[in-house]
Amino acid sequence: MLFLFLSASVAAVATVGIFLTLVLNGLDFFREVSIWEFLFGTTWAPDFFPRQFGSVPLLKGTFLIGIGASLIGVPIGIGTAIYLSEFAHDRVRRVVKPAIELLAGIPSIIFGIVAIFVISPLLQDWFGAPVFNAANATIMLGVMVIPIITTLAEDALRAVPREIREGSYALGATKWETTWRSVVPSASSGITAATLLGFSRAIGETMVVTLAAGLVPTMSLSFLEPTQTITAFIANRAAGDLPTGSVEYLSIFAVGTVLFLITFVINVIAQYVLARQRRRFG
Repeated sequence: MLFLFLSASVAAVATVGIFLTLVLNGLDFFREVSIWEFLFGTTWAPDFFPRQFGSVPLLKGTFLIGIGASLIGVPIGIGTAIYLSEFAHDRVRRVVKPAIELLAGIPSIIFGIVAIFVISPLLQDWFGAPVFNAANATIMLGVMVIPIITTLAEDALRAVPREIREGSYALGATKWETTWRSVVPSASSGITAATLLGFSRAIGETMVVTLAAGLVPTMSLSFLEPTQTITAFIANRAAGDLPTGSVEYLSIFAVGTVLFLITFVINVIAQYVLARQRRRFG
């Protein structure tokens, strides 16, 4: 019993440990940098003098790519979930479902390579974009979030009681009408949670944005220009040789804390929505 308790406690202890590591080092950062400058400054230039630590460009890049990826992945993921749950023949489902699961298992470095050597040349030819740009990462992340959105949305659709479908058919509704007017609205909470978790997955991705987005923190909202996300900054900065305790070193923990809080809030909301879905259908 003690072993089981300790096993169950590992995730909670790890989460608390990670949070404390970020916060304690982040507090040291804010002893040297104004929190107002950090939260509302529009220039992120830790390597230039005078150093500036306005996090808005990093937040902009993070949300620009995250939202863009969601606009690609959510419609495809939810559409796939509806098809698999309501329309697909068993033989089709046995092929499509494993293919989606296989997509989820592909290492993110592979998606980064595809972004650079396949997507980037196309964007250069069609739109005159630079080699590294936000669209590269956005398109690949849009593909990467499809499995998690599809899986969670399909689970929500399958959780809808059969009586709802049968009642709709009894009133003369077609398969299509039953799906869109009865099943999908009944599973809306689960679909919303799938969307939120997919978005959380997108803003937390590191490898693709580090390789393909350009590592340039700007305020531009164009997908065809380079940008930098919080995760890309952390990966790039952590790979360098920084003096421990320096403000540049501590900036990693400051932006990491912000990202942790953003994803934590999104996941809490998603879990709350999923809990409502479970209570609704018992």
